[in-house]
Amino acid sequence: MTRHRIFGIPFADIYPHYVTKAQKKGYTVADLHTVLEWLTGYDDAGIAEAVADQRDLETFFAQAPKLNPNAGLITGVICGYRVEEIEDPLMQRIRWMDKLVDELAKGKKVASILRS
Repeated sequence: MTRHRIFGIPFADIYPHYVTKAQKKGYTVADLHTVLEWLTGYDDAGIAEAVADQRDLETFFAQAPKLNPNAGLITGVICGYRVEEIEDPLMQRIRWMDKLVDELAKGKKVASILRS
């Protein structure tokens, strides 16, 4: 199995893009962190540490405190792929994160994004 290049991208490289996406729609960094925390279990300090230590996405998810058991409820298309049909577990987690941030950027209510 080939290792996807995206697995080696530092979380710190994509995090600023997530912040920009959220802020353009009037959401705060705290709103973004709420979404990221729901998926991964990282709190504000954990997110800051992941950015500071330049951990790649593979490590980011491997060290995630607790992947949300309801993450499987995330459905839809991201980057041309249905997230629920992605077979590689790490790629699926990365795309789940992208999907949640996209939903935030599209103005979806945070409670809805969190599948509550």
